[in-house]
Amino acid sequence: MSEYILEMKHITKRFASVVANEDVNLSVKKGEVHALLGENGAGKSTLMNCLYGMYDSYEGEIWFNGQKVVINDPKQAIALGIGMVHQHFMLVDAMTVFENIILGTKKDSSIFIKKEERKKEILELSQKYGLEVDLDKQVNEISVGEQQRVEILKALYRGAELLILDEPTAALTDQEVEGLFSIMGRLTAENKSVIFISHKMREVMAVSDRVTILRAGQT
Repeated sequence: MSEYILEMKHITKRFASVVANEDVNLSVKKGEVHALLGENGAGKSTLMNCLYGMYDSYEGEIWFNGQKVVINDPKQAIALGIGMVHQHFMLVDAMTVFENIILGTKKDSSIFIKKEERKKEILELSQKYGLEVDLDKQVNEISVGEQQRVEILKALYRGAELLILDEPTAALTDQEVEGLFSIMGRLTAENKSVIFISHKMREVMAVSDRVTILRAGQT
């Protein structure tokens, strides 16, 4: 078994004549926080969007859990065990936390949602990783930090083994940042892996096991 959960090899992504990623290599070990560091426009989010299936036309190879994979859309990424929390959250404001987490999931063949069973599963996950949220509140009633916890819970509920956090501290208070770092520690203690996208050197040095730096689209 490979010690790496993810290996991205020689990834090149072009938008017409603009090369956003050029021959980029990234390897992430199981159970580590791996920072993807670079200034705005360095190509960090583009690389992760290739991994998450948001972009499907790129050169290079992706290996996940020792297997070469082709990821054409986020549904395939999720099925493999890849979750992504975007800088701008993908939540439905007018729905509850619970509804957002189960949206698009299917646990069995029944046409009915076993609400209490689902809630129990989500609460167990939230307690395990320190992701306390009120499942019955609407998303537009909770703080930014709580919304981020909902996004992380949503990814974990779908079976994420590798979690991509895109500039996750940008809109958080100092206290919420500390809470996020604690959650990341719990995830890696369970042998899950985190890609932490940032351009804040102090945070990167505080929380990361290893770092990959992108500059002008290159490693």
